[in-house]
Amino acid sequence: MFDTASLLLTAPELILSIGATALMLVAAFAGDRSTRFVSAAAVAILAGAGLSLAGVAGSGGTAFNGLYSADAFGAFAKVLIYLAAAVAVLIAPHWFEREDRLRAEYPVLILFSAVGMGMMVSATNLLTLYVGLELQSLAAYVLASFMRRDTRSAEAGLKYFVLGALASGILLYGISLLYGFSGTTDYAGVAKALGDGVSLGELFGIVFLLSGMAFKVSAVPFHMWTPDVYEGAPTPVTTFFASAPKVAAIAMLVRVSVSGMGTATHDWQQIIIFMSLASIVLGAAGAIGQTNIKRLLAYSSINNVGFALVGLAAGTEAGVAAIMSYMAIYVVMTLGSFLCVLQMRDQSGAPVETIASLSGLSQTNKGLAAAFAVFMFSLAGIPPLFGFWAKFLVFEAAVKAGLFPLAAIGIAASVIGAFYYLKIIKTMYFDEPATPFSKGESLLEKGLIAASAAFIVLGYGLIPVLGSASAAAAKALF
Repeated sequence: MFDTASLLLTAPELILSIGATALMLVAAFAGDRSTRFVSAAAVAILAGAGLSLAGVAGSGGTAFNGLYSADAFGAFAKVLIYLAAAVAVLIAPHWFEREDRLRAEYPVLILFSAVGMGMMVSATNLLTLYVGLELQSLAAYVLASFMRRDTRSAEAGLKYFVLGALASGILLYGISLLYGFSGTTDYAGVAKALGDGVSLGELFGIVFLLSGMAFKVSAVPFHMWTPDVYEGAPTPVTTFFASAPKVAAIAMLVRVSVSGMGTATHDWQQIIIFMSLASIVLGAAGAIGQTNIKRLLAYSSINNVGFALVGLAAGTEAGVAAIMSYMAIYVVMTLGSFLCVLQMRDQSGAPVETIASLSGLSQTNKGLAAAFAVFMFSLAGIPPLFGFWAKFLVFEAAVKAGLFPLAAIGIAASVIGAFYYLKIIKTMYFDEPATPFSKGESLLEKGLIAASAAFIVLGYGLIPVLGSASAAAAKALF
């Protein structure tokens, strides 16, 4: 039975759902000429949902008889999700107008996807998790194929849908096994059942559950969809995929592992360690041969997921705090990188995606080259940029948990990853200039790039705030 307290705790999802439905009606009746209004309203709705987290929705406890948790962990993840979603909405009109494919449905789909992501990070029941996951995924499938007449976009949407459906099946099978052997789908109930000893059936359930979620975070060996979808989807959509859903999926994985399977840490820890190392190595090795910048950033995202999972593998409160700090810094680095990709257009205004087209960029567009270099150095984890701090935190958590081999192999593999980031910087600063890009017209995009770069360069001043927020988020799970 719904009660007022539960509705207040779920205020962010209610605001987003009601707002998205209203904007969908506006888009249906007013058509594509309302796109800019719908986009501005969508950003305002995301801001409203974020502000609601300052009340009981950010730390009020559980709702709907334990199906949903409004705590600091969920609030931390939702702030990142709403921020990334707002950026994805803001940059879209300018890009789609130039492609003559401006559609009012785009911001509406982003809002519905944000509703699903909010449910994913706040779910305390496996079925609530599944409902949120599917709501997020269905909107994402449509977004991937948003340019219906573009072959690459349609192919990306189809691949994402088919492989996503397969992953959903795997996830559901894992849920059914855990329910069958534990008798409940509540995280607390599953944890209690696993605390009495993990049976073979429950172990299979854990493996299938983690496999399904590995697809959502693009972790190896379920990463194969990522390069194709990132390359084929429109660049604003790729920007969204690489940031908000990634945070939601990681937060979902962390909550399920800690709250739902915390009593069987030793059993899932081995799986997370494998996914972490495999993602770090394959993400780095796979990026080396890429010639398309979006495919390279897709492998970069796989590589970074591997580093983030190092924090989860620790299985400690410090590890969870480290992974949340990592995702906060990762989101800014990724948004900045893709905002730079948005600036890559030839003289006729057509998008350019080859790495070779970046040749000599430092001579033709010094500001863009400098910003791109900052993001690449930071993603590589090179000090003193903020990306180094993110990697330091997860490796520190692993060492404190006694996972010395994991930390050592991860640090060694990060050197491989640095190679392809440095290759881009070498192309921009040491190769002969290629045809210069057209002048960027969007002051908004330039402002966002500058803000992201400033965060990465000056972010160490925010460590007390970020550390305090991530520690509070982690504490909510233990």
